[in-house]
Amino acid sequence: MSEDVVQHTRPAAPAAPPDRDRPAARPASRDPYFDNAKYLTIVLVACGHAWEPLTYGSRAATAAYLTVYAFHMPAFALISGYFSRSFDMAPGRLKRLLTGVVLPYVVFETAYTLFYRWAEDDPGYPLSLLDPWYVMWFLVALFIWRLTTPLWLMLRHPVPVALGLAMLAAVSPDLGGDISIQRVLGFLPFFVLGLTLRAEHFERLRTRRVRLCALPVGLGALVAAYWVAPWFDAGWFYHRGSVTGQGAPRWAGLLTTPALFCLALLLTAAFLAWVPRRHLWFTALGAGTMYGYLLHGFVIKWARFRDWYAADWLHTPLGQLAVTAMAVGGITLLSTSPVRTVLRCVVEPRMEWAFQKGDTAQSPEKGDTAQSPEKGGDAGPSPSRAPGS
Repeated sequence: MSEDVVQHTRPAAPAAPPDRDRPAARPASRDPYFDNAKYLTIVLVACGHAWEPLTYGSRAATAAYLTVYAFHMPAFALISGYFSRSFDMAPGRLKRLLTGVVLPYVVFETAYTLFYRWAEDDPGYPLSLLDPWYVMWFLVALFIWRLTTPLWLMLRHPVPVALGLAMLAAVSPDLGGDISIQRVLGFLPFFVLGLTLRAEHFERLRTRRVRLCALPVGLGALVAAYWVAPWFDAGWFYHRGSVTGQGAPRWAGLLTTPALFCLALLLTAAFLAWVPRRHLWFTALGAGTMYGYLLHGFVIKWARFRDWYAADWLHTPLGQLAVTAMAVGGITLLSTSPVRTVLRCVVEPRMEWAFQKGDTAQSPEKGDTAQSPEKGGDAGPSPSRAPGS
């Protein structure tokens, strides 16, 4: 799923009376829990992409792959929704949506197309901003989800409505593939659910009792994935098309969509229950997961284009561990501060020159600091950026 992504802070304390002798108040600090969650989720994304070639012939690798794909993108969408609660079409937020989502999409969609033309010696490969390539679909989805946020916040029961749209997409083979609409609708319920969550919901997940319950849930998911690995198609988790693409009748989407939603929600809750709450060595990397998300696709695709996985030793247990270590190390490196410094101009540009002055500035009360529950946010995110896939 990043900042990557999103700015978030702890709830701010009530303002104290002015005191000339008191030093200026320090800005509210980031909550390490969510930075940890974003880093660990992007690690799962990288591992999932790196494991995919290992699933051919390895039941254990397939089981790990299926388990991760059952919830990692739903978790990204849910966290994105949680940090989009304050999005209200205000000029400042629209500006950050354009600079933090639209511009990176245009830049990296173009870069991926040129990369493919060069790596595959295919100069005629088309560039289409309506047909996202590989990991870029998430930015399209995030843009659409964010724009529709005010509508979802108006509804009395937004999650059932979003789930209904996902079910409609699952039974509509003629919906088409432009702007990855199937995925946009397929993962929409998780984003909308995130919009309805509050800080206390995450607090309930971080109790000792819930953590203990999460252990058998995770273990059970791995065992079940190992059992179904020989015949289950991971395409069910991609939401790339309708259920007919999986060889199922159209009506099956009315059952599989809510079933997969519940499964992903259960595994996401188990994952979030074990996310550390304290500041750790990787916490600061949670602010750079969008960079890792956008960049790691080049490495993954280069490995596939150059047939690196043809080496037999990579398909042994030791080789699979090596691939996992390289995926974790690679995504960690791509999320570090030096990478962010170099690429901030295209991932998080300010672009003050492109906007009228005076319209887009936002006060702390309405922008990036702590929000009251009535304004849609206890954690005060910057609503224009969110975790990527």
